[in-house]
Amino acid sequence: MKTQIALAHLLVLSLSLSSVVAQQQQNAPPDNNDDEVVRISTNLVQVDAVVTDRDGKQVTDLRADEFEIREDNRPQPITNFSYVSIESPAAPTASTATAKESPARRADTAPVPPRTLRPEQVRRTIALVVDDLGLSFESTHFVRQALRKYVDQQMAANDLVAIVRTSAGIGALQQFTSDKRQLYAAIERVRWYPRGRGGVSAFAPISSFDEAGRTAGDANSESTDSDLQRRNREREDVDTFREDIFAVGTLGALNFIVRGLRELPGRKAVVMFSDGFRLFNRVGGAGESNTRILEALRRLTDLANRASVVVYTIDARGLQTLGFTAADDTSGLSASQLEERLTERRNELFDTQEGLNYLAQQTGGIAVRNNNDISGGIQRALNDQRGYYLIGYRPAESTFDSATGRRSYHKLTGKIKNRPDLRVRMRSGFYGFTDKEARPSRRTRGEQLIAALTSPFSSGGVPLRLTSLFGNDQQRGSFMRSLLHIDGSKLSFTEEADGWRKAVIDVMAVTFGDNGQVVDEINRTETIRARGNAYQNLLRDGFVYLLNVPVKKPGAYQLRVAVRDSASEHVGAASQFIEVPNLQKNRLTLSGLIVNSVAPTAKAENASNSTARQPAQAATNDAGANAENDSDPLVSPAARRFRKGMILDYGYIIYNAQLDRATRLPQLTTQVRLFRDGQQIFSGSAAPFNANQQIDPKRLAAAGRLRLGTNLQPGEYILQIVVTDALAKEKYRTTAQWTNFEIVE
Repeated sequence: MKTQIALAHLLVLSLSLSSVVAQQQQNAPPDNNDDEVVRISTNLVQVDAVVTDRDGKQVTDLRADEFEIREDNRPQPITNFSYVSIESPAAPTASTATAKESPARRADTAPVPPRTLRPEQVRRTIALVVDDLGLSFESTHFVRQALRKYVDQQMAANDLVAIVRTSAGIGALQQFTSDKRQLYAAIERVRWYPRGRGGVSAFAPISSFDEAGRTAGDANSESTDSDLQRRNREREDVDTFREDIFAVGTLGALNFIVRGLRELPGRKAVVMFSDGFRLFNRVGGAGESNTRILEALRRLTDLANRASVVVYTIDARGLQTLGFTAADDTSGLSASQLEERLTERRNELFDTQEGLNYLAQQTGGIAVRNNNDISGGIQRALNDQRGYYLIGYRPAESTFDSATGRRSYHKLTGKIKNRPDLRVRMRSGFYGFTDKEARPSRRTRGEQLIAALTSPFSSGGVPLRLTSLFGNDQQRGSFMRSLLHIDGSKLSFTEEADGWRKAVIDVMAVTFGDNGQVVDEINRTETIRARGNAYQNLLRDGFVYLLNVPVKKPGAYQLRVAVRDSASEHVGAASQFIEVPNLQKNRLTLSGLIVNSVAPTAKAENASNSTARQPAQAATNDAGANAENDSDPLVSPAARRFRKGMILDYGYIIYNAQLDRATRLPQLTTQVRLFRDGQQIFSGSAAPFNANQQIDPKRLAAAGRLRLGTNLQPGEYILQIVVTDALAKEKYRTTAQWTNFEIVE
């Protein structure tokens, strides 16, 4: 009990912390230049291609001499050729308990903590783009179902995924993640957008009441036929312009997403769900290009090609009969008028599908249409991401000629020699300028910070570690406190008078709510000055930047932070997803986990009988004794970097435990689990929670102790706490919370 109270005090202290001395963060991941897929330079054009047979199955055993690639219809000698497989392993299951365990001693109802992927572990990077600017009410429902099925059943362990809505701004760009909690929260925000171009159903109902305000066939109208035709044309022009604006908005959102994907390693995929948009306008029976949308599409496809992004489009309307429906009002319409309305409906379907087809075709993807199985469409896109051929050739000098080539679009085509049964899908072409020329030579301060904020990898030129904790008390309500540990050794200090050293950093921190809106934002420049021992400690241990975010209502929040060293322009980034529960629902909930560590002194060894080994061979004890911190900066709750063999202490608050009517005490059990790379390596026994001497039965202070085994390998680990309430309803009986930490040599 002493340890519970002491660590509860530690939790409260950490949630109100204003400065902490901590240790350095892990090294930044290596660059992944070898993962570059599409490359366009003056001496090499490298593109990816997928080859399928008549049944749509990939063909993976072709040779370079069987390929033919043409630029502007001129054959090119292939200099680089390989097949790249990107198969991804299945995601781990949540259950690890045996069938013989009783429900009170099982943790199989708790979710497996998300795996933190390193760049070299990513196999597929997928942006699931919901075009709610162009989805009908009906289509939105089916898209939500398909997204849930993907996260539940189709998502693989090495998938890096984001779910994005086109109606929201930058806040909608969900952090690319393998954390299913974030994805479920994003799916909950997928709703019909009534101000978009999509109606209640896939097509507007046919009505006998015309747009000019006259009932069809009404001979008493004072308006002439020419007036009605003029008014109808004006109304059609307004509607067309409105649809164009929303369609360009859709393409603009895709443009932003593709730019974000450009910085990620490997081959990337965008799967867009939409009811389509018009690429051509029908004028006098002929198809006339919609120049506004066509130009936006061309810019988007060139950007996607250079970013190694394949776009797959799914028509969310499914298979349409294109006949009359119960919503249509056909009274007063002649046979010719009925046929005209049906023709308009058919043309609308074909015209709006054309934009989806073109976008997929130009980027080497697939357009899924006239199919009610949206989940099957997602699976088809995923199957297409299993591998690809990487083909390179040396372009002619005229391709990048400064006078003509850079202004020209060079068309690419490919085929398999002597195999007409095989189909090649590849990039459609590129403009005659190199990748280096396509990117700005120097980014501004804001561009550097924004690029770091949108990166899914939480490290960089300035190593950071972010600790965000949810808490609640009676006076303040819910709150979120974040500790950002910054590695001082990676900052550029300049010498000043009297031995002072100074570094200047730019800090940008943005908290997004589950609706994509900014809840809180920090964008400032800070000056750090130190000398003597304080300067040496800062270099050795780093320092902590405190971020306080008020939480006015429950929901899912994303905190993204970027730090830029002004002198070197090195940038680091970190992000964390936090769910703030609604405590008014009176359901079992845990606060954030606070962890620190102590050296394995004799006193600490005697106080704890729990040891995490690999594989797991121990039990846990939530009632250890106090131990003195040996002031090792590694053990700070902000840095969370421990040495193997140390004693790990953790603390948290249990909210809304149900109380026995007779004893007025809860019946709780707690269990600790340890994960590495998505696999459980340690599971302690479920232990009863001692609630005696607790002050507030709705806010129970809990703590525990775990000895880190000496045979644990260095690297990232996840500590998970599972709490079960025997008095609660079965559906809400178990809850869990986790945090990550690092074991170092």
